[in-house]
Formats: sequence, structure tokens, C-alpha cells
Amino acid sequence: MLSTFKTCSILNPRSADNLKQVARSLFLLGKHKAAIEVYNEAAKLDEKDWEISHNLGVCYMYLKHFNKARDQLNNALELNRHDLTYMMLGKIHLLEGEMDKAIEIYKKAVEFSPENTDLLTALGLLYLQTGDYQKAFEHLGNALTYDPGNYKATLAAGSMMQAHGDFDVALSKYKVVASSVPESPPLWNNIGMCFFGKKKYVAAISCLKRANYLAPFDWKILYNLGLVHLTMQQYASAFHFLSAAINFQPKMAELYMLLAVALTNLEDIENAKCSYEQAVALDKCNPLINLNYAVLLYNQGDKQGALSQYQEMERKVTVARESSAPDFDPEMVEMAQKMGAALQVGESLVWTKPSKESKSKQKAAVSGKSSSQQPLGSNQALGQAMSSAAGYGKAMQLPPGAATPALPKKPPSLPLEPEQEQDSETSPEENSAPPGDEEQRKEKPQSQEAAE
Repeated sequence: MLSTFKTCSILNPRSADNLKQVARSLFLLGKHKAAIEVYNEAAKLDEKDWEISHNLGVCYMYLKHFNKARDQLNNALELNRHDLTYMMLGKIHLLEGEMDKAIEIYKKAVEFSPENTDLLTALGLLYLQTGDYQKAFEHLGNALTYDPGNYKATLAAGSMMQAHGDFDVALSKYKVVASSVPESPPLWNNIGMCFFGKKKYVAAISCLKRANYLAPFDWKILYNLGLVHLTMQQYASAFHFLSAAINFQPKMAELYMLLAVALTNLEDIENAKCSYEQAVALDKCNPLINLNYAVLLYNQGDKQGALSQYQEMERKVTVARESSAPDFDPEMVEMAQKMGAALQVGESLVWTKPSKESKSKQKAAVSGKSSSQQPLGSNQALGQAMSSAAGYGKAMQLPPGAATPALPKKPPSLPLEPEQEQDSETSPEENSAPPGDEEQRKEKPQSQEAAE
């Protein structure tokens, strides 16, 4: 076909349409530089053709020349406003990490084409990533009004309900999506985390394994698999999946912390310490990592090291409270107070005193233990790590992939980019659970995010 179009351009060298077809063929073959040269020749023949400017912008985007791509797409919009041009321009801003600018572009696009369900869905997903659930619900609802079969909007709406703990309603949404796209990795990832929230761990692993089969290189799915196996106390399997996730997302501190929890339970203390050190080096704001590390060091007899990590945890808590009003889990506060007492530093002023209810709960838990005292935090770091992982979404922002998540200020989840196949995002709820006894640990897993 390319040779035929070249022949046509030779027979009629003044035809911009022939050159555009040659350039289009080169683009489809992945020869973006050659396509740009031909499009530039066509532009000389027809300077007012918006399609040439648009396609030049797309070619530059694939070559990662984002400044040139933006210039060409803006030029195309000046010549003729078109939905697809807005979509590509918004995608470039997303690739550069400019979420606010991308939202502005999509808002202009929706004003220009208010019934375009792809634009409405893309804008709703962006609001979902920024945590503006009201606007996200509004735009996703509009998209479903115009197109009830829009599986991207349905999947995103389900992930919102899942993030707020409405697992049964979310599963009903996913059931509708499954009839349209049964091979969607984000879909099975989200279904798996719904079962995780309902404490149906075998079903969760089954769904996550299917998601992993469909997308073996997605770190978010591996992250969730590691979390579920930690919950089931299958530490070797958790180590396997968390190690794989770290290979794809080596800058995420919470992954190293979860890996350290698995190693601790596998009695590989030295490597657990190395993993905690890496997590501490990468993290700047999550106090749960330091608390877990302090518990490990205290149990190993290193009170000086434990005190250092405890003080760093207090510093992070103080900073968090100065910048916002974080809602720390009562069990995390309780464990931090126990740790402070064990280290003989008293109850820190950054922690509120536990309520009567939490005190009575603590007494009941203690009375249920055997007379021989367990080391502080033993068999409890798992619960802490899991809730920490769930809360990670709000601490980082994706970094991404998430990312992350530094993540976006939202949970790790599958990419919500409008142009991609992966449309739903996992949204972990923030529940920071500290190490608690085994009974408490079983109550906490629901705080994990639903992968996008």
C-alpha cells in the first residue's frame, strides 16, 4: 500500500492528500521520523489543514518531543477544534505529569462536545485520581446517561464504590463490565480486591491470579497478590509477589516494608532489616514504616536503633499534623504508645490518649494472651503493614505508575489514562492499622485498595 501511495504522489506531486496517505502509512509502520518529514512536505502544500498539524503532534508525542507535539496540536485546534485533538493534548499533559493542565484541557473539550462519552469518562477518571469524587461521579454519570454500555465509566464508578467500602454494589457493576470486556486486567484486579474486602481470600487470590495472567508485568496486581498472601500468613508466596512488584516499581517504600514483614515472618532478620532500611531511605512521610522497623529492632534487642526509628516516626506524625489533620487509626496510636512505654520515653504528645473503648479492647486482647509475654509486636507487624499499604495511596501521588503512588495522592491502581485499555483504578482506603494481635489483624485487611 505504501508503494502505491508513493506512486500516486510521484504522478501528482502537488497533491497534499497523496502525501498525507504516504505519511499515514509510515506512521502505521512505526516510522515516525519519516512520517514527520512527509507531513512537513504536505504542510507546505496546504497550510490550513488541521489534520496535518494533528498528525504531526501525534508523531512528535511518540518520539517524546512533547513541546513540539503541544505546539502542533494547539495549531490544529486553532484551525479546527476537534475532540480527538483535545484528547491527545490532554494525554501529553498526563505523560508530563501535569494533571491540572490535563483537567483544564478536558474541561474545554467537554464544553465543546458535551455529549462525547469518551471525554466525559476521561475527565471523570482524572477527577477520581485527584480525589474529587463529587465531580468524578457527576461526569461519569453523564457518560453513562448518554451511553449506558460504556464499560470504562461503569468500571470507574464501581471502583469509586469499592473505595468507599460498598463491595456488593461494586461487584454488581463489575458483573456488567465482565460481559463486555471479560479479559480486562483492571476488572479482575478490582473484583479480587472486592473479595479481599469481604474477607473471601481464596476467591480474591483466584481473581488476582487471573488478572496477573492477563497482565503479568503490572506491579499493582503483584502488590495486591502479595498483600492477600500476607493476610493469609503465606509468607513465602507473599515474598515472591512482592519481590516481583519491586522489580517493576523499585521506588515505592511501602513495597519494601511489606517485603520486610514477609522476611521477618520467614525468620530472615538480616534481610528484613535491609528491606526496612531501603523503605526508610525512600519514604519521607509514612510513620508506619518507622513504627514497624522500631518493633523489629526492639524485638532483636536493639533498643537504641528502635528509639531512633520511634523518634523519626514522631517527627513524621508532627509534620503530618501541622500540614493537615490526618486521622490515625486508633490501633496504630495504641501500638505507638506501647512502643513508647517499652522504650521508656513515655507517651508522646503527638499521640492522643486512647479512648475508653480502645482501652477496654486492649485489656481484653491482653487477657486473652498466654502468661508468657510475647515480644512487642510479634505476629502483629503484618496487620500494620497491610493497613500501611492501603494508606499509601493518599501519601504518594503514583508515584506511578502509582503508581504512585510518589504516588498521586491516591491509592495504587491501574492507570486511568483515557487513551489506554486499562481503565479502572484501584483505590485503597486509608486505614492505617498498627500491629495488633492476630484477631485484630484479621479485622484490618479490608483497608486495602482496590486496584484500578
